[in-house]
Amino acid sequence: MRGRDSQLASPQRQRQLTYLMELGLVGMLFVGVDRGNGGIVINTGVALAVTQLPPLLERDYEIPMDPRLTLWITTAVFLHAFGTVGLPGSTRTLYTDIWWWDHMTHALSASLVAGVGYATVRAFDEHAEGVHLPPKFISVFILLFVIAFGVLWEILEFAISLSAEALGTRPVLTQYGLGDTMLDFIFNSIGAIVVAIWGGAYLTDVSGAIRRRLESRAD
Repeated sequence: MRGRDSQLASPQRQRQLTYLMELGLVGMLFVGVDRGNGGIVINTGVALAVTQLPPLLERDYEIPMDPRLTLWITTAVFLHAFGTVGLPGSTRTLYTDIWWWDHMTHALSASLVAGVGYATVRAFDEHAEGVHLPPKFISVFILLFVIAFGVLWEILEFAISLSAEALGTRPVLTQYGLGDTMLDFIFNSIGAIVVAIWGGAYLTDVSGAIRRRLESRAD
């Protein structure tokens, strides 16, 4: 049983899962084109673009992106895009059919934003002389960083919904009322808290690479 678990968690298997989800995103993109659904096309197109960031960061900026981080990023954008497509043969989306889908994707997306904030502030803390950021401060910063990003996201959703309504088109992003927005903030915070607690175990190499780039620019 242990051998099977380690095989499932092996870097090779993580790369395979990432590759399969990328293929799935390509398939969903064609589904959106076939349906003439701009929302699916844009959401899956953006998701595909995000999946190309890890190899870009690793190749051009020498920021290590191990298979776990790549799988984490790909899973978050894949589940969001899949939620906009829905199951085959259904005219509804997973966001409307499954009550917790939106909460799950918000928590995952927020964890990515928190990861960016954590890696950056840790790199700055280690690079800047005379600056020491206590772990508690970093945790609070990550939470506030994610909340601020979530506010901007909700404003964007609201503006897109109003624009789509005025133009008589289907919105790319949808808001479902004040209650849904408050729940989004709650699950955004959950994603931020998870990263604040366990970020050091997975993002140390990334923070170190950012710090080295800051040091090389300062020389």
